[in-house]
Amino acid sequence: MSAPATAPVSAPPSSASSARDVRGALVGAAFLMATSAVGPGFLTQTALFTAQLGASFGFAILVSVLLDLAAQMTVWRVLVAAARPAPVVADAVLPGLGVALALAVSFGGLAFNVGNVAGAGLGLEALLDIPTPVGATLSAAMAVALFLVPRAGRAMDRFSAFLGLVMLALLAFVVVRAQPPLAEAVVRTVLPTRVDALAIVTIVGGTVGGYITFAGAHRLLDAGVVGVDAVPRATRAASSGILLASAVRVALFLAALGVVARGATLGTTNPPAEVFRFAAGAVGMRLFGLLMWAAAITSVVGSAYTTVSFLRAIAKPVERNARTAIVAFIVVSTAIFLLVGRPVRVLVLAGAVNGCILPLALATMVVAARRPAIVGAYRHPAWLTAVGAITAAAMAALSVRTIWQLLG
Repeated sequence: MSAPATAPVSAPPSSASSARDVRGALVGAAFLMATSAVGPGFLTQTALFTAQLGASFGFAILVSVLLDLAAQMTVWRVLVAAARPAPVVADAVLPGLGVALALAVSFGGLAFNVGNVAGAGLGLEALLDIPTPVGATLSAAMAVALFLVPRAGRAMDRFSAFLGLVMLALLAFVVVRAQPPLAEAVVRTVLPTRVDALAIVTIVGGTVGGYITFAGAHRLLDAGVVGVDAVPRATRAASSGILLASAVRVALFLAALGVVARGATLGTTNPPAEVFRFAAGAVGMRLFGLLMWAAAITSVVGSAYTTVSFLRAIAKPVERNARTAIVAFIVVSTAIFLLVGRPVRVLVLAGAVNGCILPLALATMVVAARRPAIVGAYRHPAWLTAVGAITAAAMAALSVRTIWQLLG
């Protein structure tokens, strides 16, 4: 699982990788990105903002999908073409920027992972009546075991893909039970009665902010899917990952909208659980437990893997002991949760913080895309450069407004 930090620019895919391995890595990268995004914070934010904004939250989701696609397609294409992890590319853009980016992403990843571990504990509590601290500890131990098996990368791919499909199936069931007002949702997605900048920044941050932006791309680098010839496949994988995460977001939005339209009041303690309870009663709460656990455990895996991939690129001791570093990251996250806990507001704020990291990361990749010394023969489309720059600027402006709003 070593990072190709010193791989040559535009290196071809590894000859040792079979076509089947490459396909598996592409699918795994898409699901790793999607399931990394769909964590406890993602579920909490979606239900909470639906309760606050109603059908108009559909507009925020639409904007977020467009921003997510612009960010992911830029990041994946640049890193795959350069055959280098994000910190190395950032340092090539501006010396010292790679370390700054790695530290910012690592801080955001740790903050999110505390919530991920807590969410896994809450999920098992709802599913099996296991106390939250015990469930969190058991889930962390499972994540650690995943990284200790032989060919951990392939195991991670299959684990993420399986649980991603489970989440989609659970949400499809709840949407049917909730009977949302689909016509109103469609209309307000295009013509909202209320636009909330905090909602947009938070859900973009929860989908592609911080470490999530790089999860799938770094997985492809580790799998040897690099070089100009691999860019089209990376683009399709990036798009698939965003669409998977967006499908989960839309499904939960519709389910929450359905129960709110029927008179339910979603509190701030655990709004996604209340959606399942109103839609399907006691069975719904058990299903919510499974959904929360699946979302949380896959995010623990994605956060640990991607955060350590950043640290590997800037610290040789971490590079030499990558598995140990991943295990330590999970253990530290679990210890922080057991000592501090996880209020809903912390997860919402963590999404906003990761959203504030996105402008820096995306702007760096946009600049790198125009430098042949970094991306070799790859030519980044002018339209994607423009869209990436606009997205970075828009997220920077929204982030400043959000910080002002939060401080106020």
